Amino acid sequence: MDAFRASIRGDLILRDSASYETARRVWNGNIDRRPAVIVRCTGAADVQRAVNFARTHELLLSLRCGGHSAPGYGTNDGGMVIDMGLMKGIRVDPGNRTATAQGGVQWREFDHETQAFGLATTGGTVSNTGIAGLTLGGGIGWLMGKHGLSVDNLLSADVVTADGQFRTASETENPDLFWALRGGGGNFGAVTSLQYRLHPVTETFSGLVIYPLDQGRDVLRFYRDFCATLPDEAEAFAALLTHDGHPVVALVLGYNGPVEDGEKVLAPARQFGRPIADLVGPMPYCVRQTLIDEPSARHGLHRYWRSAFVDQLSDRLIDGMLEGAAGFTSPLSIIGLFHVHGAAARVPATATAFSARRPTWDFDIIGQWSDAAESAGHTAWVRALWDRVEPELLGTVYINHMMGDDRPERVRASYGENYTRLRDLKTLYDPMNLFRVNANIAPA
Repeated sequence: MDAFRASIRGDLILRDSASYETARRVWNGNIDRRPAVIVRCTGAADVQRAVNFARTHELLLSLRCGGHSAPGYGTNDGGMVIDMGLMKGIRVDPGNRTATAQGGVQWREFDHETQAFGLATTGGTVSNTGIAGLTLGGGIGWLMGKHGLSVDNLLSADVVTADGQFRTASETENPDLFWALRGGGGNFGAVTSLQYRLHPVTETFSGLVIYPLDQGRDVLRFYRDFCATLPDEAEAFAALLTHDGHPVVALVLGYNGPVEDGEKVLAPARQFGRPIADLVGPMPYCVRQTLIDEPSARHGLHRYWRSAFVDQLSDRLIDGMLEGAAGFTSPLSIIGLFHVHGAAARVPATATAFSARRPTWDFDIIGQWSDAAESAGHTAWVRALWDRVEPELLGTVYINHMMGDDRPERVRASYGENYTRLRDLKTLYDPMNLFRVNANIAPA
């Protein structure tokens, strides 16, 4: 261990280190694990040495970039954590409309740099998500209708594979690895930097329209039909949440184009029913990226959720959602629908590892609370609502929204016909399954 410490530029944090208690914590406060060693890397060389050390000494290994993984994949009990959170380098090439960023960058940091040039790429729905973890799982985000998922804008990635080798993956260099990284999660190595295609994005027309819960059934049925009319430039998500102490229905709207066009496209949603608040208006892209940050994405909240894709919003599902919202056990909990359409849905299912390439919704029941002593009750609320609505949902899931107690067969189902190829590539790049603290794809 002393020799390993001397071989890296970053910090080696052990259980007796003064910074251990802070360093072991992740975004989901409900995750309480105690790794034996945390390696706070400063660059790819540190990552290489850490991967080699973990492999040689057969340590359970977790990769942490933004630490935003709800099931806590970025940590473990008794093993090693490779923490890339200090790796924050970002370089924007405005002429070629590309940006290269290291694995520890969060989307708010990435957007800060790219927006200096009026550019952006699809980057999630909250700003404190890490770019690497979100991208490797697919990358649903506010710009996906017009510009595709994060993986559709990934041009290349630098990755340290299980053998400790540093590899660059792109369409022309290690293309099979590049295919697997675009949706295969953390199964294929530690990604130390990513290069993205950027697009002109500055001002957006975005915000929430909020309705009382007693209008919920009509609003969600309208929303179901409204989504089918959306052009690529528009996004419409829906959420049941708490506002001013009461459960409400919110349409979360956005238009990635001229404001005057957005006003016309989103007008039906803003004029429907009797909303108690219309917060839609022109706003900079960076502001839109933080629209649902507080309190929903606050670091350290306790969380437990369930998720699945759903192609049809049945009346039974809508009724189940409304019943769940009426019985919220925490004012921080959310039931959400993220609509996938447009450019994200037109890519062939086998073009990348991410296979959910059709108009669909990512459905989520997100239990969130601040007091650890209340965990059992809030978790029970999520599970009871899930039991009610699961028959209306598909058996597939957005990999980034899985929980640690999801059934392994859901991973296989979610990759569909891509799963066999992914297993073969896992066997090639990680035959001993070193990278297994994730939505795991076992070697063939």
